[in-house]
Amino acid sequence: MQEGPVGINMIKFAIPLALTSILQQLFNSADVAIAGHYVGSDALASVGANSSLINLLINLFVGLSVGSNVIIARLIGMKDFDGVRKSVHTSILVALLAGIFLAIVGWICAVPILTALNTPQEILSQAVLYMRIYFLGMPFTMLYNFASAILRSKGDTKRPLIVLTISGVINVALNLLFVCTFSMGVDGVALATVCATAFSSIVLIVLLCKENSPIHLDLKQLKIHKKYLGKIAQVGIPAGVQGMVFSFSNVMIQSGINSLGKIAMAGATTALNAEYFTYYMAAAFGHAATSFLSQNYGAKNYQRCKIVIKKALLLGTVFTLVWSLPYIIFASEFSSMYSPEKEVIDYAVIRIQLIVTFQCINAAIEIFSGILRSLGYSVVPTIICIIAICGTRLVWLFTIFRIYHTFECLHTCYIASWAITCIALTIAFVIVRKKTYARVEQGNVNC
Repeated sequence: MQEGPVGINMIKFAIPLALTSILQQLFNSADVAIAGHYVGSDALASVGANSSLINLLINLFVGLSVGSNVIIARLIGMKDFDGVRKSVHTSILVALLAGIFLAIVGWICAVPILTALNTPQEILSQAVLYMRIYFLGMPFTMLYNFASAILRSKGDTKRPLIVLTISGVINVALNLLFVCTFSMGVDGVALATVCATAFSSIVLIVLLCKENSPIHLDLKQLKIHKKYLGKIAQVGIPAGVQGMVFSFSNVMIQSGINSLGKIAMAGATTALNAEYFTYYMAAAFGHAATSFLSQNYGAKNYQRCKIVIKKALLLGTVFTLVWSLPYIIFASEFSSMYSPEKEVIDYAVIRIQLIVTFQCINAAIEIFSGILRSLGYSVVPTIICIIAICGTRLVWLFTIFRIYHTFECLHTCYIASWAITCIALTIAFVIVRKKTYARVEQGNVNC
């Protein structure tokens, strides 16, 4: 991260990371495809009713894993290896505690939350069952997120990709076993995901335990070090809140989709897979910007920081745009893999062509957010996203959507909110860049 050509190294970092997330989603998509083809549109809608809600509940803690990535990468750049060790052990223990907390919350709150979101009565019981089983696996989900963030902090994105490939094969095999052989429904889909996630998280923990570098994990040394928890929280909580804002607005949008009926819900669930595939390319370059900038900022290599920022913005938007094109062009063919029903496919195509077309704007949002967090302004993107994304979508939902109560109108709010947010983050970045450069020239930068 601190040596060699920035562009090539960033691509080598980001592409395996993107492929890891895309592969994870590909195997999650197998859940959707198996549910849609072998169980029916009700099961497909039940899985979809949970997607945005799950993200809302876990994103605060996923944000903390981003904080771990930033702080550990920065400490590596500063060669503060004792700080690295303490941050690693703090992160893993936080992950475990957060997972247990979420498992309890998911089990208790499944019925009231899904009911409040206008989930159709005919699929409510299946949606509740899926959510409860899925959340029982939260300790493994959190451990996987934090362990992979720790590996990313030193530039390792290849081993998580290999582990996730094996995990995904396990997920598909268990899906076919539970649903096709044992005739289970959404419970089989959820259980397969939990088992696969358990495998991937355990393997990553073992890899950390066998590390010979400063990120080595010793399970006997697990302890929350308040100093480093504070540093992680300072970056991670705003990042988590930002993710929750995205998810909260998506939960509200999901409520609007639910009001259009279960076929619309099934179509939106199908399209969501294309959105995830393209979003993960955008997010990978956001993580690359965060990790590269954090290490070089910690090492006080400010000239390289400037190059990192330029390369991240250029490569992130271009790669996301190119990666999105096949999904837009072949939207109908893509959607038919998940459901044989024409009405479901028609809804999915509408959502894909509206949202995936503009995913490159979302790439800029992810990269600007990562840059600002790495430079010590983690709260700034959070505030902007709360106002621009959540505000725009809620206003749209309760005004324009009420007048034009259509699937197309509802999803247009994504484009409007992204455009407003991107403009606001660009302005914030210009201001922060001037302040940072001024501090560097005066020698007042404190990493």
